[in-house]
Amino acid sequence: MLLAFLLVLSLGRVDAQGPPVGGRGAPPPKSPREAAPVDFTGYWVSVVTEDWRWRMVTPAKGDFAGVPLTPAARKLGLGWDPVKDEAAKEQCKAYGAAAIMRVPGRLHITWQDDDTLKIETDAGTQTRLLRFRNDKPEPRPSWQGNSTAQWEGIVRGTGSPDFLPIALNPREGTRGKSLEVVTTNLRPGYLRKNGVPYSARTTVREFYDLSTEPNGDVWFTVTTVVEDPEYLTEPFVTSTNFKKQADGTGWNPRPCTAR
Repeated sequence: MLLAFLLVLSLGRVDAQGPPVGGRGAPPPKSPREAAPVDFTGYWVSVVTEDWRWRMVTPAKGDFAGVPLTPAARKLGLGWDPVKDEAAKEQCKAYGAAAIMRVPGRLHITWQDDDTLKIETDAGTQTRLLRFRNDKPEPRPSWQGNSTAQWEGIVRGTGSPDFLPIALNPREGTRGKSLEVVTTNLRPGYLRKNGVPYSARTTVREFYDLSTEPNGDVWFTVTTVVEDPEYLTEPFVTSTNFKKQADGTGWNPRPCTAR
C-alpha cells in the first residue's frame, strides 16, 4: 500500500512540472520579431538637443573637442581634405555605423525578415541591417559593417533612460532596456564630418531604449559607445534622441556629402 501511494505521489509531481522545456510537445521558440518586447518600426526624426556645433554644421578643421583621440588620430584629422574624399568617392566616410545615428535626419525602421531589423536613413541613404541571427556575416568591411542584435529585458521598470554619466558600464543608470547592437567589420571613417577618424579596428556598441511620454509621444534614445584601440584613448560615448512620426511626411533621401 505504501509503495503504491509513493508511486502515485511521484507521478503527480512529474505531471505538475509540465512538458520539458525544449522537449517533445514544447512550443517552438519565437522568432526575434515575435519576441520583440517593444516596437521600433515606423518613421523617426532626430531631435538635436546637444552638440549643435558638431552636428548641424561641419566643424572647422582641427575641432576635436570632446573626442578622446590619440596623437596619431589628431595628426590624421588635421590632414582632412573633403576635396580628396570627393575625388576618391569617399563622401560617405562620416555616414558609417560609428557616426550615422548622429547625422541629423530621419529614419525608417522595418523588419526585413523575422530575424533582421532594418534601419534606413534619409541622410546619406544608408541601410543598416541589425541581425539577431548573424550566422553569415559579410566578409568585406563596409560603412555599416556587421551588426549583431539581441533584445534586452526590463531591469528597473519602464520609461526613458536616466541621465547618464556613463563610466565603464554604459548601461548603469538605465531604467528600461530594449535592444543591444554590436557592430564590427567597418571601413575606416569619420566620427565627425571634419575628419575625426575611426579605424577598421573599431567596435560600436549601441543600446536602444524606447519610451512613451504622458501625452502619447513615442521616443527612443540610442546610446552609442565607440571603441577604437588605434585612434581613441578611451570609449567615445554619445546619446541621441529620436521622436516617432505619424507617417513618412518629411522623408527626404539625399546622398552623402563630404562638406
